[in-house]
This record gives sequence, structure tokens and C-alpha cells, in this order.
Amino acid sequence: MTEATTEEQAFRRLRYFHGRLLTARDFQREQEYFREKLKLRMRCLLGYGVVCGLFVEPAPKTGGEEKHEHHARVHITSGLGVDCDGNEVLVPGSCAIDLWDALPEDERTGTTVWVGVEYTERAVEPTRTVFNSACGDTSDCDFGYTEESYCVRVTTKTPPKDERCETCCTRCEHKVLWLARIDDVDFAQPVREDRIHLDVRRFFGRRVPTVITGVNWKHGHTYTVNEARELLGTQKNSGGLVVEFSDGVRVDSLRRGVVEIQVIEGGAGRNADTWYMGGAFEEPTPKDGEFTDHFRYRQTTRETLQDGDRVLITVRAAFILDHCCRPVDGTNVGGRVPFTGHADTDVETETGHGHDPKPEPDPTGCLVPPTGIGPWTSGTGAGGDVFESWFFITEERS
Repeated sequence: MTEATTEEQAFRRLRYFHGRLLTARDFQREQEYFREKLKLRMRCLLGYGVVCGLFVEPAPKTGGEEKHEHHARVHITSGLGVDCDGNEVLVPGSCAIDLWDALPEDERTGTTVWVGVEYTERAVEPTRTVFNSACGDTSDCDFGYTEESYCVRVTTKTPPKDERCETCCTRCEHKVLWLARIDDVDFAQPVREDRIHLDVRRFFGRRVPTVITGVNWKHGHTYTVNEARELLGTQKNSGGLVVEFSDGVRVDSLRRGVVEIQVIEGGAGRNADTWYMGGAFEEPTPKDGEFTDHFRYRQTTRETLQDGDRVLITVRAAFILDHCCRPVDGTNVGGRVPFTGHADTDVETETGHGHDPKPEPDPTGCLVPPTGIGPWTSGTGAGGDVFESWFFITEERS
């Protein structure tokens, strides 16, 4: 029988038998065996990232604030994360960080700062040995316990991105769980809440799904006929519906039938007719030759819209594949995928979002996604599904 060989050492479990002498090394290796097994299951079956908490917030002012030279401080709230090796990173209570003091000296020239946490451990509780081993390297006093802890990392260098499609057997080089990006930092002033961006954190899981981050029309809004023509790119070389993604998607997956524009005349009623508007993808500008972070879809037929029509836009996200050949997680949860301006596609009017005599009210509940971190995007974590959105048509107004 030929044994398989790997670069990683095979798991070895301590084998007990009568009369065997056990040393500290044996018990240490037994601990390592079970710890490595747990870490393997964690990263292969569940993944890694922020499990809960670990929010970065501006630190409140203290009574002795005027005595500090640097006031740019933040708090990391209590919470739990798992790094890409499978180590649990527990922050049991909130901690305050002075960004200037935490930055390496050679990185104190930037104004954009990333804050994260990293798993660490240290030996604690000195304990006197009963006797020394002739073959060991122990002294008369050694540490009796290993304390699992964390340390805060602050940098002005853009952290590397984990490009792996699986978290299973391949080791990760990115040991820090990045929690926030802080823009326009003035180290002599308190950190403003609107400068802290939490969307850089990775949520706990085996993979980060590609999602829809924005569209260039406002969901549920009402546009005039001319505004809709401009938005749809009707008989023009500009305009068109734009959908943006959190990461690159394969250009070759943007095929005929993936996007569908349906017009429901009059919006409702037994006698309302419905028809499908012809359209086509504009040739994308791919990143790295085969990927693009957005697409533009234009009307190609001459049908016109009328007062009271509803334009239903469907994007079959299950057919759009990302760099891991996985479908985009496209569910438009609550219709909250945000309106985002895109070059030569905005329909600007006196209202800023198209003329609307009876505008849709802004949402008052569920202002942030279930994760508690904005902005909203598509997706439920299941992947695939269909992205749906619509807008209404009104007559021209003087």
C-alpha cells in the first residue's frame, strides 16, 4: 500500500497504552490535535468573518480629552469573529483605540485608515515546576496557561482582498479581520460617524456573494414619458438601464433573455394589456478582459410609453456568474437596492429623481439591512434568484 503525501503534516492522534510514559509534549500535541480539527471544520464547513458585534464607532469624549495631543479615537464594540485559519477572535468588552498611536510610524502620512482585529495568544500565570526534565528545556518557573486574546490593527495601506473561491483546505494569508474604513481622518480632531464605513467587513460564511449594489433608476418612482425615454436609451446612443455589482461578473454570462422589460398598460385592471420591450446589452467595458462591474441595457424597439403605464424590469441573476462561476445573489429585498448615479444615465429634473406629482414616500422602517450594516444591496445569502424592480409613467407636464 502506498501512502499519500501532502505538504501539510497528517493529523496524528495520541495513542494510549498500558505502561506508556506521558510527557508535557504529548499533552501539548493532544491539545493541538483537537484545536486543529476544530479550526479545520470551522473554516471548511462554516467559513470565516464577523459573527456578531465588532462595530467601530466614534469614541465618546472623556474628561481629560484636552490633555491628549491626538483626539482621533474610535471604539470597537464587543463581539465575535473567526479568522481565515479558524481561530475565534473574541472581544469581550468594548475597547478604545487612538488611531495615531496604533498606526505604524511609517504609515502616518495617509488620511484613510482601516481598523481590524487579529487573533493572538500569550502565556500567562507563572507556575513553579516540581522537577526539571534532563531532556527538556524548562526552567524552574514556567507559564501554566495560554490566554487566547486579540490585538487591534490599524493601517493606511489598502488591505489585500481574499480572492479565493473556497475557504476549505487552502490556507489564507490575510489574518486580520478588517472591520471598518475611516475616510478623511484628522488625527487632531474627533472621528465623525459619517466617515466610518463598515461595509468593508466580511460577514461570517464560506464565501462573499456578488450582489447588486445599485441601479440608475429609483424603484417605484414615477417618470414622465420623455424622462423614461432618456432613461431607457430609446433611439439614442446614450442612456440605458445600468445595474452595478459588488464585484466583477462574467461578460459572457450577459446574454439575451437575462434582462427583460415588461410594460403593463394602465398599470392594472382586467383590460390592461402587457407587452415586452425589445432591448440589448451595450458592449460592456470588461475588467481584465472577461469581467465587468456593471452593465447597460438599452431599448432597441420603437414602442412608446403612455400615462399610467408600469415598467417592470426583471434581471435573472441566477444566470449572471461571478469570477467563481457562482450566480449573483440578486433578490431585491424590500426594493431597497439603492439608486446610484452613473455616467450619462441620470435623469435629472426639478425633483432630482424624475417628475413625480405623487412621489413614493421614503422608507421609515428597516432603514438598514438585517445585518445592521448599510448600504442596502440585493441578496439573501442564498444566491441566484430574480431581481425585480419597476417604475411608473405619467404624462408630460409644462
